[in-house]
Amino acid sequence: MENTIKACYDLDEKHIPLLINHLMKKEEVFAPHKKGEHSFSYQKVEDPRDVVLSYPRTIQPLKKFFLPPKEVLLNFNRSKNQIQKPEEKLSPRIFFGIHGYEMQGLLRLDYSFTTGNPESNYLRRRALATFVGVSYEPDEYHFSDYVGVDFDQTDGFSLYLKKLDQGFQLWVLDEKGESLISDFVAQLAPSEPQFNHRPKSKNRIKVHYNRLPQIFHHVYQSNVWQKVAERCVGCGTCNLLCPTCYCFDVRDEVELDIDSGKRQRFWDGCMLNHFAEVAGGEDFRDKLHLRTRHRLFRKFKYITEKSGTIFCVGCGRCTKYCPADISLVEIINSLVDDYNQKQMKPNYQS
Repeated sequence: MENTIKACYDLDEKHIPLLINHLMKKEEVFAPHKKGEHSFSYQKVEDPRDVVLSYPRTIQPLKKFFLPPKEVLLNFNRSKNQIQKPEEKLSPRIFFGIHGYEMQGLLRLDYSFTTGNPESNYLRRRALATFVGVSYEPDEYHFSDYVGVDFDQTDGFSLYLKKLDQGFQLWVLDEKGESLISDFVAQLAPSEPQFNHRPKSKNRIKVHYNRLPQIFHHVYQSNVWQKVAERCVGCGTCNLLCPTCYCFDVRDEVELDIDSGKRQRFWDGCMLNHFAEVAGGEDFRDKLHLRTRHRLFRKFKYITEKSGTIFCVGCGRCTKYCPADISLVEIINSLVDDYNQKQMKPNYQS
């Protein structure tokens, strides 16, 4: 990480609104804002003073800007046998105050949407985005370091704000970052990057993340899935708020004239009813424990074995916002315990 830092500058708290205002003159800026009493969301910046840098997580992940919850893919007219793709006016955007796990979630979506048939809508939006990261203190839900995501991981960022006891350090990480702030930092003195503060998650997985695919290979029939499902209400919150989940449903809606209509894409998730339903009403995962198992296998085994990367970034959203108070880390640790117990039994076969 130290090798990627091209330049470093010390900033006082008073410099932050000035920096945001400077960036707003170049491109649209989106950043965390307070939403209600205890929540935060990414919004377009109108006033730099509204930006919040000390926040645990936003409700929805950054993916909403690149894979919207709902979008029209095409309009059609049956009688004229015509289709028309909506024109989307895209402009460069800067995403400011982004945590490392959030950026890692987007990098995993990059893999998903470039593997096989590239997803053009996502990739067009992605190509026009620049990211400014910020460090953070983990709360009781974070566990990113236990899935291989460092708290100061700077991959994907052009600029990075490292919080110090007094103020921040501004790390310049690539040429885009240099060009964005070349005239802003003229008044600042260069400094040396500081790496002395490295927090650890309170929410801990019992084994190294590299072992998780192997463990998942042995726990497909574990009783843990049924125990978790007894508490689960199947609301799908864990899917819809996950920064690496990308499943969607496509629906054609015809207008009252029975001629014109539109094809729309909506977020969908494997924890929801009917997600695995096919023609004839057959549902391959009609029970909650089957859907729970599939969700975790997607994060820690299926895609991991293809990509070489754990597809959970440890943001803690699925646990924080679960109405049944189900903890992802507790599920994993229960599976680890189950795996260890089975390994101790004589003549055990997976």
